[in-house]
Amino acid sequence: MVGTMLTLAAALILAIQPAAVPPQATQLPPPVPPVPAPVTPVVEADTRPFVALTTDLGTITVRIEDKRAPVTAANFLRYVDTKRMDGFQFYRSTRSWGPANQLIQAGNRGDARRNYPPIAHEPTTATGLTHCKGALSMARLSPGDATTDFFLLLSDIKGFDADAPGGDGVGFAVFGEVVAGADVAAAIFNAPISPTAGEGVMVGQILDPQVTIRTARRVPAPADAPKGCVVKAQ
Repeated sequence: MVGTMLTLAAALILAIQPAAVPPQATQLPPPVPPVPAPVTPVVEADTRPFVALTTDLGTITVRIEDKRAPVTAANFLRYVDTKRMDGFQFYRSTRSWGPANQLIQAGNRGDARRNYPPIAHEPTTATGLTHCKGALSMARLSPGDATTDFFLLLSDIKGFDADAPGGDGVGFAVFGEVVAGADVAAAIFNAPISPTAGEGVMVGQILDPQVTIRTARRVPAPADAPKGCVVKAQ
């Protein structure tokens, strides 16, 4: 009798126990993958040097292509950093060449002992640069004799590129471009001209009075510096 009662009690206990929950009902839903944070584009700082040429008529800021034209750029910056460029003059405007060939030229118009030795020529076919409007390029008579003189273009003059059809095959050496003060360059271009000064093709292109570069100093990269045009599209 006692055994029967124990068996009945055990059966009753089993009967009132909750049914086992199927394993799949106890599994948690898969974790939601985290939303990736937005990727902020990395903007590399422009490490190219910038130089402000403060003249009688205002300031022109140029960007120097020291990676693409290292020899010509180093020469220009040497004059800037030693302050030998202070007192150089813009002395030439090619208004007589017409609207398609506009440039102004500057250099040491005083004591030649201030000149550093001539530099090797860097053609545009080697640097990947071009003579577009705003280009800063080295003046020369023959390749390898450039010292202080440089010019700023106020129009495209692609005939100055080394690979220009009908050119001399070497051209001139672009090494930077104007990023601010284009209006000042235009004012220099339109300044008074002597009708008699100069020799050969220079007659009718000599500024009178000439425009002095009071100071030439490195400056930080302007926040709004344009991309520019001297680097040829790949």
